[in-house]
Amino acid sequence: MKFKMAHTNFNVLDLEKSIAFYEKALGLKELRRKEAEDGSFILVFMGDGTTEHQIELTWLRDRKEPYDLSDNEIHLAFVVDDFEAAYQHHKEMGCICYENKKMGIYFIEDPDGYWIEIIPEKR
Repeated sequence: MKFKMAHTNFNVLDLEKSIAFYEKALGLKELRRKEAEDGSFILVFMGDGTTEHQIELTWLRDRKEPYDLSDNEIHLAFVVDDFEAAYQHHKEMGCICYENKKMGIYFIEDPDGYWIEIIPEKR
């Protein structure tokens, strides 16, 4: 038996705002979309064009209050080939929420409060 990672789900309040964030911050593109016939939910799968792993953004029509992310200890991590350029881009976007210069990493925060770790490519 063999398992393979497929996707990570983030529930979002404003789907279009979240799609725009992931496109601008990380260069992800919408790969596919599933909409419930009754309009109760929309799933948008986004990918980086390099790996098979995707982010599934889930929008629920009846959800009005922000999601409780507790201590937000769960996060995604992205490796970037030009760490300094990515850092400047995210700094200009105003989405850097935590830096650990000693470890050489930082985190960005999406519109719903999810943290995403940015890691330099190993050289």
